[in-house]
Amino acid sequence: MPEVILNGPEGRIECMYSQGKETGCPVALILHPEPYQGGSMNNKVNYSLYQEFKSRGFSVLRFNFRGVGKSQGSFDNGEGELADAAAVLDWLQSQNLYSKFTFIAGFSFGSWIGMQLMMRRPEISGFICISPPADKFDFAFLAPCPASGLIIHGRENQRVPFENIQSIVDRLSKQRNVKIDIDFINDANHNFSNHLEDLMEAVKKYLNQRYDNFIDTFHEEDLI
Repeated sequence: MPEVILNGPEGRIECMYSQGKETGCPVALILHPEPYQGGSMNNKVNYSLYQEFKSRGFSVLRFNFRGVGKSQGSFDNGEGELADAAAVLDWLQSQNLYSKFTFIAGFSFGSWIGMQLMMRRPEISGFICISPPADKFDFAFLAPCPASGLIIHGRENQRVPFENIQSIVDRLSKQRNVKIDIDFINDANHNFSNHLEDLMEAVKKYLNQRYDNFIDTFHEEDLI
């Protein structure tokens, strides 16, 4: 997992990057939880997501928002962090010019930033949104949601009741040609403290159902 240092809006951005082996492989960008609460790219959820996408042959990158780890700058309440994510996605795509699929996965604060980035970048064609922090941040900008994806939430999340997440899913699911899946993990809290394995099983199940088909199509096109 080589370290990559990129030039961002506020200086250097610390990243970990794994290049997929095949030309044109899909790419995935991983975004971490609240910087002001100790969140970083080395959070166990983000690390596990990174490993899962890597194992599937994606070119995958996780990074520290400004002010975290070796990344320069200071917390900017989301606006600057969104700029960081956009700069990192630019670099990721520059390394994968022939990729036909861009995926984004965010945990808590990272899911809020990731969904905003998706609204601005039409090339993002799928997402995983884990523990969306609807208690602190408004997700109304997702109407209409431009891509299908998965939301995962803990039923024992005391910070954001699962009913609040269900209402978001119900609103987004009314859109044509967009399918929003939701997976509630029994007994899990906001951070999936004792349910990381359950969380990753939900991620794997979703990727098996939806994106393995994409990978098969990708290989078939290479044979034409």
